[in-house]
Amino acid sequence: MARTSRDALPGGILEAGQEEMSDVYDLHIDTDVTVQLSDCCREDAQAVFEVLDHTYRLEDMGAPGPAAATAPAATVWMATFDTAGGRHEPTPPAHLTGPVGATLTGGYHAVDEVEKVLARTFDIQSLQSVSGDQETEARLLLATR
Repeated sequence: MARTSRDALPGGILEAGQEEMSDVYDLHIDTDVTVQLSDCCREDAQAVFEVLDHTYRLEDMGAPGPAAATAPAATVWMATFDTAGGRHEPTPPAHLTGPVGATLTGGYHAVDEVEKVLARTFDIQSLQSVSGDQETEARLLLATR
């Protein structure tokens, strides 16, 4: 477990092998990618997330419950993956029932890596890219090959 500066030894020195919490947080800024899927059913969202889960470590996932999934309102499926960690296993073939809108948000390199993994399994059409100072957002349309 990382130490914060208030847990440091006298003189502000950390024990060997310990990191400041801010250092740990900064490491994940460039490697975490938030993936938002829209205009798709639960099964299609699961198929896309399973492809990414075979490669990267799942950090966080938010999914509406069964009642929300059948509601007429729009549904967005969201998960965050750490591109620095994970199993890096070959991705299984995946089938989508229809086109899936995907928005990838994160550091430039991390978003590019996630897009490459998705391109190995799905046909991808790039719809738009929005670049910021330290993050980028890529909007894609995924389809079964």
